[in-house]
Amino acid sequence: MAFLCSRNMLISILVMISLQVVYVSSLEFQVGDTTGWAVPPSNNTNFYNNWASAMRFKVGDTIRFKYKKDSVMEVTENEYKKCNSTRPHFFSNTGNTMFKLDRSGYFYFVSGAAGHCERGERMIVRVLVQDVINDYSAASAPALHLALFQQLYALPLVFFLFVSHLY
Repeated sequence: MAFLCSRNMLISILVMISLQVVYVSSLEFQVGDTTGWAVPPSNNTNFYNNWASAMRFKVGDTIRFKYKKDSVMEVTENEYKKCNSTRPHFFSNTGNTMFKLDRSGYFYFVSGAAGHCERGERMIVRVLVQDVINDYSAASAPALHLALFQQLYALPLVFFLFVSHLY
């Protein structure tokens, strides 16, 4: 009888721990963090490229552009360099634009408002190739740490329940 109770308790413990594993398959990034999508302060024309290069984007992630009286366009590399596009791949002027990164490689974004791109409101996003072996990228590390913390936090409770069940 004690063996049966211990076995059931062990199965319950394993189920509880497995339910607490959190896996983040894609993330959402807000372009420019709290600055949003706007003409950067003068002499900081690399603001958005510096922001993007500090991130680790992967296929399936989403970037959010928040802006006022502006727009965002996804363009070719050549159009990016010229700050000019008559046929962008993507255009939005809603003020709260979501763009899904659906492939690895480079994405080029510019503001559609006159003169904004030339003043630094443009960005290159590099999306990494999905690593089949190590699916936990640096961007998802916080979620992984949260999952491990949750599991470690639950262990004393599980141990207490297990011990109290034996007596």
